[in-house]
Amino acid sequence: MADVYMAGDVRNGTTFELDGSVYKVVEFQHVKPGKGAAFVRTKLKNVINGSVLERTFNPSEKLQGAEIEKREMQYLYNDGDLYYFMDNTTYEQIPLNKEQLGDSLKYIKENMTVKILSFKGNVFSVEPPMFVELEVTYTEPGFSGNTTTTSGKPATLENGLEISVPLFVNIGDIIKIDTRTGEYMERI
Repeated sequence: MADVYMAGDVRNGTTFELDGSVYKVVEFQHVKPGKGAAFVRTKLKNVINGSVLERTFNPSEKLQGAEIEKREMQYLYNDGDLYYFMDNTTYEQIPLNKEQLGDSLKYIKENMTVKILSFKGNVFSVEPPMFVELEVTYTEPGFSGNTTTTSGKPATLENGLEISVPLFVNIGDIIKIDTRTGEYMERI
């Protein structure tokens, strides 16, 4: 059974049920005005549809914690609009569509292990690893002697993602990308 939180105890990342949906606390602020009762001002993100909501709570208000299930699964392949993942312990396979994958789709490749997040059996998010290594399949040649400039050039990676990379990166290089920001980290 999920925990029950007092609104005064919420922190960033806390998930709870509210009005039939599941929300994650993105920002919170405890406010104690000179006059009147204290309150908690929050910015909440609906984990199912991504909408953002601002709401204030009385610190003693009770919130029903949401039980979010995280399972490690391996991305196998895609077939049309469906992307198939396999549970690493039970070998159960589940198909997910583009809407369920969201932005994480651009960072995953076959055989990669990801975290599948679900609430009451409904998948709402796929978390790729924090850093992924992908091969550069196309980029313009760099310029000799111009390897320390902060400017970059566009590069296409093996899964179709396009990002900006330093001038010294070439076709065939394996690069590390931070999936939280979508930025180039280093050449491997």
